[in-house]
Amino acid sequence: MASLVKKIFWFFYSLLIKIILRIHGIRIGKKFYIEGIPKLKIKGKGSNIEIGNNISIFGNIDLRNRENGKIVIGNNVKFDNDTRIVSAKDGTIKIGESSAIGPYTIINGGGNVTIGKKVIFAKNISINANDHEHKRFINICDQGFIYADVIIEDDVWLGANVCVNKGVIIRKGSVVGANAVVTKSTDQYSINVGIPSKKISERK
Repeated sequence: MASLVKKIFWFFYSLLIKIILRIHGIRIGKKFYIEGIPKLKIKGKGSNIEIGNNISIFGNIDLRNRENGKIVIGNNVKFDNDTRIVSAKDGTIKIGESSAIGPYTIINGGGNVTIGKKVIFAKNISINANDHEHKRFINICDQGFIYADVIIEDDVWLGANVCVNKGVIIRKGSVVGANAVVTKSTDQYSINVGIPSKKISERK
């Protein structure tokens, strides 16, 4: 009985959140489910955020855009708790169908971030399509940013605490082990570990 009551509660709660998101201009599909609070910092257009069908969010989610930044979430994507997605400038952050995003993931745009289909993120993933300039004799906080796209192709698995730097392509089928920092593009179906990450094997 308690389980049924809980399901009914989250069903109607999700409908309410869906209405609130649409009021902010966010485009959202069918079968939206959420068990947390969406935190919105929309300094661009709400319509630049598009959420597909059958989306499940098992906790809070933080969605931010500014300038002409876009966020596009494909169908059947699942989010664990406390994910932050930030899109800025003319960049687009796109998450492909049937991908699973682990807890405490942060995706920072500026450049484009493209995540393919059936991708799995473990916890604490950091993806950055930007970086601070860091010229000598000027405070870093007074300098601008450098932008470069990040592409994560289909069927990729990122282990816990992985950091993906700007300009990187993680090619189809790649596995990146826990705590790795990815500074260079990977080979298809490769297994990569370390700081900076290096190929150590291939999927069999």
